[in-house]
Amino acid sequence: MTTTIQHTVIIGGSSGIGLATARKLLGPGMKVTITGRNQDRLNSAWKSLGGAVDKAAFDAAKPDEVSGFFERLGPFDHLVLAASGGKGIGPFQTLDLTDIGSGVDEKVRPQLSCLQAALPTLNKSGSATFISAVSAQLATPGVAGIAAINGMLLTVVPILAMELKPLRVNVVAPGVIDTPWWDFLAEEQRQAIFADYASKTPVGRIGRAEDVAGAIAFLVSNGFMTGQVLTCDGGLRFAA
Repeated sequence: MTTTIQHTVIIGGSSGIGLATARKLLGPGMKVTITGRNQDRLNSAWKSLGGAVDKAAFDAAKPDEVSGFFERLGPFDHLVLAASGGKGIGPFQTLDLTDIGSGVDEKVRPQLSCLQAALPTLNKSGSATFISAVSAQLATPGVAGIAAINGMLLTVVPILAMELKPLRVNVVAPGVIDTPWWDFLAEEQRQAIFADYASKTPVGRIGRAEDVAGAIAFLVSNGFMTGQVLTCDGGLRFAA
């Protein structure tokens, strides 16, 4: 029996959740392509995956580079949108509101741009999975800006699921996950924040990239899931 091989493209697949998703999906029935802006980081990710994936370096925030990539790529089946950003954190009273616009340019616009450019060659029986964040679901001081950014993705997904049907469109909202996203903090500060969130989370720990990768893999593989927000936060939104 011939096995049908599907092809998943992971935008932002060179580290963190994107890289963990590549590792989770890669197998006999799935070809994977990872992308990233930094060639060195992309090469390192490729090596960590045993060279078993395809790779492409381009900036998802630059429309010309995005359209060029998808034109060269040809037909494929699933798109995972892991482009990220870190703007918009801090008390609202002192928040630089231009950070919200910058956060949209770093995360929301690239994810939407990649999906739009992919539509001519993305299998309509396949899927697109956005990655947002649980900040958009928390009533927690200090996250208003980043919640506004991530909330855009939660809002647009059910609309796109209807407009782009039968393509399945979903979004994963991760909680506090131990990934390089936190590298802007000193190690001691990062560990203190992780310990604080772990104490608030019903599962008693913060997340790992592999936890979120499992949620993404579920949405990619389940043909009856569309227009959904799949929150992977260890229950943090109930306790924070």
